[in-house]
Amino acid sequence: MADPSSYRPSPGQIPDSPGVYKFRDEHRRVIYVGKAKNLRQRVANYFQDLANLHPRTRSMVTTAASVEWTVVSTEVEALQLEYTWIKEFDPRFNVKYRDDKSYPYLAVTLNEEFPRVQVMRGAKKKGVRYFGPYGHAWAIRETVDLMLRVFPVRTCSAGVFKNAARTGRPCLLGYIDKCSAPCVGRVTPEEHRELAEDFCDFMAGRTGTYIRRLEKEMTQAAEEMEYERAARLRDDAGALKRAMEKSAVVLADATDADLIAVAEDELEAALQIFHVRGGRVRGQRGWVTDKVEAVDTAGLVEHALQQLYGEERGEAVPKEVLVPALPEDTEAVSQWLAERRGSQVSLRIPQRGDKKDLMETVQRNAQQALGLHKTKRASDLTTRSRALEEIAEALGLDAAPLRIECYDISHLQGDDVVASMVVFEDGLARKSEYRRFQIKGFEGQDDVRSMHEVIGRRFKRYLQEKERTGEWDQAPQEAAAGTAGPITEDTGPAPTGPVPAPALPAASPADETDPREDDGRPKRFAYPPQLVVVDGGQPQVAAAKRALDELGIDDIAVCGLAKRLEEVWLPDDDDPVVLPRSSEGLYLLQRVRDEAHRFAITYQRAKRAKRIRTSPLDDVAGLGETRKQALIKHFGSVKKLRQATIEEICEVPGIGRRTAESVAVALASAAPAAPAVNTATGEIMEEDDGGTS
Repeated sequence: MADPSSYRPSPGQIPDSPGVYKFRDEHRRVIYVGKAKNLRQRVANYFQDLANLHPRTRSMVTTAASVEWTVVSTEVEALQLEYTWIKEFDPRFNVKYRDDKSYPYLAVTLNEEFPRVQVMRGAKKKGVRYFGPYGHAWAIRETVDLMLRVFPVRTCSAGVFKNAARTGRPCLLGYIDKCSAPCVGRVTPEEHRELAEDFCDFMAGRTGTYIRRLEKEMTQAAEEMEYERAARLRDDAGALKRAMEKSAVVLADATDADLIAVAEDELEAALQIFHVRGGRVRGQRGWVTDKVEAVDTAGLVEHALQQLYGEERGEAVPKEVLVPALPEDTEAVSQWLAERRGSQVSLRIPQRGDKKDLMETVQRNAQQALGLHKTKRASDLTTRSRALEEIAEALGLDAAPLRIECYDISHLQGDDVVASMVVFEDGLARKSEYRRFQIKGFEGQDDVRSMHEVIGRRFKRYLQEKERTGEWDQAPQEAAAGTAGPITEDTGPAPTGPVPAPALPAASPADETDPREDDGRPKRFAYPPQLVVVDGGQPQVAAAKRALDELGIDDIAVCGLAKRLEEVWLPDDDDPVVLPRSSEGLYLLQRVRDEAHRFAITYQRAKRAKRIRTSPLDDVAGLGETRKQALIKHFGSVKKLRQATIEEICEVPGIGRRTAESVAVALASAAPAAPAVNTATGEIMEEDDGGTS
């Protein structure tokens, strides 16, 4: 790890003009490329106190061994040079988008004497006109088959073309009038190129001209009683309309635009791009990237624009680019796009109307793409194995943690404090093993104390199962005194004092079987994890380790994952373990932690909602929901019901005297809510409290 002060340039050396800078490592490899309006201010920011830097930035500057820069005239030049250097050097700390699959394009090879229409994948070639990308190659072939009736452009390979020219006989498409057969001289090269350019114009969205022309010719042929020709023109117009129907109209004003949406988390981001031409979606593609540098949504958008249009010219850059967040230097990026297109380009965030609605659709696609990417990544056996091995290596474990348990605390300003336990086995969620806890050992908000209580209660249950199955000759008395809750909700106070470590006898063959209940089902909390993960930093990790020590358990590893910086904390360590951003191990720990957070907050919200809906009438034995509603409907509110006599309550249909007495007792024992006060006048305000109190 290098000390940034060892290669820090003096302030006077760095110019205050626009430019691009490169960080290199000790082997002179470029590891990061950036641009700046003011090089002096931007580069100096990297050499502040390491504690103030983002973890990703801190990792970059401690990996680097030197920094250098190049001065340019304008910010647009800086943007272009940054893109060129990123493409040339492929720096490890720069965000690089990768296609989540290879998309097919409809391509027209205008760089050939006789242009050819075909399906193409991979890098774009100079002189080839591209349309798309499409989701499937068959969608391209269906569209081309319809359009060849009107624009009979060559689709054959070079070998087939040369063989037809040599024999003087066209291929089958030439015989059925779906190719103009330039191979045998039916049309001149100029006429065939004109057909290819008309084909491109139609695909680019200029559809109305050709359909109107065909309909006009059809009408004229019918007037001249050339009915066969009129029928053929009618079928040609219908084919073009069917080709248009394959891409629905999404923007009524025939807009040419690209819409970019971003879905991201702490480690990864997914982009979706919809290409709209002539108001119709002509193509869609998706990218994913690891967030290896400190970058926000605006930065992700800027990187996407560079990669999307860095090699494009002319109409490949649309008139309008709609994004979820504007880049830091919007004016420079807009000017750069305009130079590549050759005319003005509007870069903006849609605020209302059809474009905003379409952007929401693109955003949903981005969210689904990110979720699908994570699912594929998590379901891959090789990837999961590598993740577990990386965790074991980073935490110094003897073996890969095949069972991981993660705990999270959730509350709302100290009320309804709950905890969750989620289980991952072999890198996959084991939802049947999830557990929920209510914190009952104390009142108020204390995440550290809550974590200590939950870990203590969970592993006291584990010790009880060990004792019950005879795996230990003598279990701690304190563990035997713990309380057991239902499957979905463990209850009971946390241990208050240290528990002596149990003696572990030699295992017999019978001890090696799984502890099970009489019906063959596994007992709750019967299996110990190899790794306990807590959501939090040093304090939460220390509390979890202390709970295990008090129970005499020393063969279970503990770590914490702090969400803000994604750092892994170990007990008794002053510095965190920093896993690389591309680490599968860090990705798995993040999934485990996020699942625990989701499970905890879902339970906490449900518990709070149940408490809010609680009524004093809930405590009346034998009073069902129907009779509760009848009482509230009759009196109007619980407050008025509390003021009623037993005789008045008996007047409600279905309410007998014994039930009325129970209702009166329950309402009398429940303390009424404090009256509301008008703070301006001091007046006590009367209030109907509905069905709750």
